[in-house]
Amino acid sequence: MNSPSLHVLVAVAAAFAMGTVAAQDVQVVRIGHVAPISGSQAQNGKDNENGARMAIEDLNAQSVVIGGKKIRFELVAEDDAADPKQGTAAAQKLCDAKVNGVVGHLNSGTTIPASTIYSRCGLPQITPSATNPKLTQQGYKTTFRLLANDNALGAGLALHAADNLKLKKFAVIDDRTAYGQGVAEVFKKTAMARGIQIVDEQYTSDKATDFMAILTAIKAKAPDGIFFGGMDPQGGPMLRQMEQLGMVKVKFFGGDGICTAKLAELSGGVGALGNVVCAEGGASFDKMPGGKAWRARYDAKYPGQYQLYAPYVYDATMVLVDAMKRANSTDPKVYAAKLFETTYTGVTAKIAFEADGELKNPMMTLYVYKDGKRVPLN
Repeated sequence: MNSPSLHVLVAVAAAFAMGTVAAQDVQVVRIGHVAPISGSQAQNGKDNENGARMAIEDLNAQSVVIGGKKIRFELVAEDDAADPKQGTAAAQKLCDAKVNGVVGHLNSGTTIPASTIYSRCGLPQITPSATNPKLTQQGYKTTFRLLANDNALGAGLALHAADNLKLKKFAVIDDRTAYGQGVAEVFKKTAMARGIQIVDEQYTSDKATDFMAILTAIKAKAPDGIFFGGMDPQGGPMLRQMEQLGMVKVKFFGGDGICTAKLAELSGGVGALGNVVCAEGGASFDKMPGGKAWRARYDAKYPGQYQLYAPYVYDATMVLVDAMKRANSTDPKVYAAKLFETTYTGVTAKIAFEADGELKNPMMTLYVYKDGKRVPLN
């Protein structure tokens, strides 16, 4: 009479034991992500984080096995508020937490100091959006970039201004951040070498909203264009104030920091938006290997939130895991070297790295705004 019950108990015990073994064979791999989730650049930071979350979900749906263990990926998201001090604190926090890799940061001003911390703790870091060339000039073997740097963006914009639009006089404004200064300096040097006269140089901050004084000074110099090294929270109000000052024919150039969907909203859709020419380090969605399909998925999941860098964050996350697979290890000190051997077809591009961590053969796209929408020129 007791034997059926005994069989049931044995079966339950065996199932429990197998379940325990299976649970033990699942390894949690944590990917850190850092961007400004608070402050004036929060819309860009949230867009980045969305890209990371999409990648984590897709990886978990693939039942990835590394080193004989099934992997469950988790995102460890940190907010650096686009502040260098907060950025280094976030980097140290991720090192102390012993995450397996990092995607970030968004801004050059946070990414460069954070990269030193990641290098010290041997943690691979791929930035999807920080473009200052100094990042990879430090010689760290843990630092990688997934798009064109400011040398390409600033120079490409200057060549377009001189060779295609035949503009003769420019004023330059930068926000004094590592990104803003860097891209403005490259634009200025290339523009001058192409015969463009720099008639004025002005400075602001990445917290400012009132630009009337510097724009009034610039207006007196009658430039054909203004180059702004900075981000869209400043670029939008600057365009509104240019309109108020009657600077309706002055071209407004900038790098990827202003080249967002949000710029149209931040500018209030003023006529000056039609004078914007901006550059992004990558292909337009139509020319990305997986751009259109990925964008449709993103918009369905995060309606109205897309800004600029989310597909690069997605690819950066996938590239980290691709290196882990090829190394058959999730240990940062083991798989880091495999990142230099990357040949990965992502959403944004065919991804491979130079010896300094720069992307090989990066593309660049120029954009203008028509009817409030960002439209690629090339």
